[in-house]
Amino acid sequence: QVQFVESGGGLVQPGGSLRLSCAASGSISSIYAMGWYRQAPGKQRELVAVTGSGRTKYAIFVKGRFTISRDNAENTVYLQMNSLKPEDTAVYYCNAGIFNLLGYYTPNYWGQGTQVTVSS
Repeated sequence: QVQFVESGGGLVQPGGSLRLSCAASGSISSIYAMGWYRQAPGKQRELVAVTGSGRTKYAIFVKGRFTISRDNAENTVYLQMNSLKPEDTAVYYCNAGIFNLLGYYTPNYWGQGTQVTVSS
């Protein structure tokens, strides 16, 4: 079983920054990719960024603003979010999964989520 400890969410003004952290424990292997999805009220859950197995993928709406990084030794993934906008408001979910040979990512394990609210 895999467990995640997520932190770093909160309330921030437009244009501000937040850094999310997610530490995984359990049966996480170095072959797993880790990353973040988000879900806003009334919307579907969507990929934000994921990294692992030599690949890094970002959603187009966060490119240039968000940066994902990973500490493999600590099984921890980070999401540095800059230039935040009100539309970035959502619950952000840490996840771990696998990229297939074509580069498609499938999440297999989920954290409980951390709320990010961007508002003045």
